[in-house]
Amino acid sequence: MKKLLIYSLLLVAFVTVSCKTESLQSYLVESQDKEGFITFDVPASVLQLSMEKASEEDKKAYESIKKINITGVPYKNLDEASYEAEKEKLKSIFKKSNYKELMKFKKDGAHAAIYYSGEADAIDEIVAFGYGKEMGVGVARVLGENMNPGKILEMMQKAKMNADNLDLKQFKMIFDEKHRSSEVTE
Repeated sequence: MKKLLIYSLLLVAFVTVSCKTESLQSYLVESQDKEGFITFDVPASVLQLSMEKASEEDKKAYESIKKINITGVPYKNLDEASYEAEKEKLKSIFKKSNYKELMKFKKDGAHAAIYYSGEADAIDEIVAFGYGKEMGVGVARVLGENMNPGKILEMMQKAKMNADNLDLKQFKMIFDEKHRSSEVTE
């Protein structure tokens, strides 16, 4: 009985400590329920890039992308304190995480940074984080397997959206699902 109590206390302590760890994943999940936030989880197949004439290398780059998560909150939905809090929360996550910074840039009051996890030639995650008082705060995460950013950029430059075969019903389903979930919470 005493051992069971000790194991139970250890389990509760572990779960408590684990839940307090800030991660990008926990931020994305929490943001889904926050008022004013816009969140999308999009499978790569929705991108519908025309790959008919693509090289094997381009196809491999495209197939390495599995899913895209986008979360953001427009500045108009925030007061100054909330804007600063969201911005600092994401900055803190990137400072404390295993993400490696690829690049940073600023333009017209907007700040953005690109991060990745994995090895330079076999990336599992690419994250774009941006903020500015004109746009708000947002993060986009591309999940994949052994992604090569250089090859993905090459592929994106060559690929064209296939406008003749574009099926907007897939996007409509995403918006309808978001609309239904917001109606349920209201």
